[in-house]
Amino acid sequence: MAALLQRGQRRGFSMKGEVDNGEMQLPDLRHVTVLPKAEWLRIQGSSTSNQYNNQKERTRDAAQQREAMHLCSKEMVKFWSNTISGQRQKKLEAKKIREAIEEEQRKSTDIEEAKYQAQKRKEAIAKAKAQQYYQTDRVKRFHSALLLTEVLKERDAQVELKQRIQNNSKDVDKEFMARIKSQEDEALKVEQQKTLQNRLERQAVAEDLKHQMKEHELVREREKLEDKKEGEEIHQLRELYLWEQSMEKQSQLQQKRNIMQSHLEHLSSKDIIKAIDAQKQEMEDEQRKCFVAAKQKIMQLRRDKEAELFREAQMLRDKIIDKLTATKQEQVVDEEQLIAKAIAEREAKRAQKQKEGDDTKDAMLKSITAHRELMRQEKEKNNLAEQQNSVDILQARKEADRLFFEKQQLKAQKKIEGERILQGHYVNQMAEKCAMGRKLRTAQQEFEAKNTDVVVEEEKQFRQYAKHVIKTAAEAKRNVLPLRKAAREGIGGGLGPIFGGVRPSYLVHDVTGVEMPTYICGTTQNIKDLHETSDIHEAKKRLGFTW
Repeated sequence: MAALLQRGQRRGFSMKGEVDNGEMQLPDLRHVTVLPKAEWLRIQGSSTSNQYNNQKERTRDAAQQREAMHLCSKEMVKFWSNTISGQRQKKLEAKKIREAIEEEQRKSTDIEEAKYQAQKRKEAIAKAKAQQYYQTDRVKRFHSALLLTEVLKERDAQVELKQRIQNNSKDVDKEFMARIKSQEDEALKVEQQKTLQNRLERQAVAEDLKHQMKEHELVREREKLEDKKEGEEIHQLRELYLWEQSMEKQSQLQQKRNIMQSHLEHLSSKDIIKAIDAQKQEMEDEQRKCFVAAKQKIMQLRRDKEAELFREAQMLRDKIIDKLTATKQEQVVDEEQLIAKAIAEREAKRAQKQKEGDDTKDAMLKSITAHRELMRQEKEKNNLAEQQNSVDILQARKEADRLFFEKQQLKAQKKIEGERILQGHYVNQMAEKCAMGRKLRTAQQEFEAKNTDVVVEEEKQFRQYAKHVIKTAAEAKRNVLPLRKAAREGIGGGLGPIFGGVRPSYLVHDVTGVEMPTYICGTTQNIKDLHETSDIHEAKKRLGFTW
């Protein structure tokens, strides 16, 4: 191996072991091996771990290559028509196109159907309007007039035929003439019955109108009674309110009187209690005085008793001394000492007894004084408690009066607020009523304007229709007088003048209820011109005004 250098050194690297004393250079003991890159790679590739890594990389590269080839194949066969997926895709596209065409056809069919239905609706609406127009009273009367013209024409024809028959065959059989006459009589009877039936129908209509007028009058009377009753109820409520206010004021005055009376009674009872307490105090003082007097009397009796006992003891002692002196002169000094000792003991006992009596007396006086002081303190405490109770009662009454006054003020304020709210409510109601009235007037004006427009339009339509029918009837040589009478200006079947585009009917005020006739002549027109004038200046001049 030419590239392997044993015990070599890198170029330019010096390993000298020189010393200053000129010793020999030491040899380098390290071994360094330098290999080329290709040899180093071959050595690494020959190891087991590197072989495993290389195999794994080759496997991964092969899998990626197969996956890329598979994707490329899928992309290539994607648009082929001779495959199952291509045929399926083509069928789906054809189905979509077919459905789109069918949808367009359905849309066009629906549009045509909608147009056809709209046309049918328009025709039905026009037909309904025409039928409704033909069902109006004015058109019915016009058609009745048209039928009358036909009947007149037929009657003229019959009269002409009859005249012709009479002229041509005067010697016709009487039976035939009688039959014709009977038929004419029957026709006349039928016509009379129809006329009578029409008259009865008009009377029934008039009765219905009278009945409706009576019902309206009764309704107005009932409303007036209800308004009157409501006014009476409001008046009664107002009187009840005033009575309640007066009763409340009287109750307040009575309550104040009761409070004042209870206060006066409390003051009088307080004076009575003070008098009773003073009387009790006087009685207690009298009892204490009696007790002290009795105590002093007892003490005096006790002192008298003690003095008597002392005298008796002294007398007994004197007797004993005399007896001892008389009988026992011979006794020795020891006996005298014993006697003196006994006397001293007796004196000590008496002094002790006297001292105990004095101590008892002092204790009794101290107890009396303490009892008197205790009673005085209790009385002062009771007086203070009564004063505090009176002050508390007064404060409570003042607080009750203040709360009552505040409650009354709050009640008055609430009443004022309620009246203000009620007044505002009334104002709002008046404003709403005014607004409603204005709205109703506006709606009435709009309705009248629309009604006027409708009347004008109906009049125009009727005039056109009547003109066409009259022209046709004149061309057919019919009697157009009934048609012209039925087609005169103004809505309504009356005979009076026109008011607002309407020709009203005026009925006779009797049981018949027939329509009043109209008579127009020169005299009528003159009277009308006399009482009515269209020129206000002429009217002023006629009345005598100069301005």
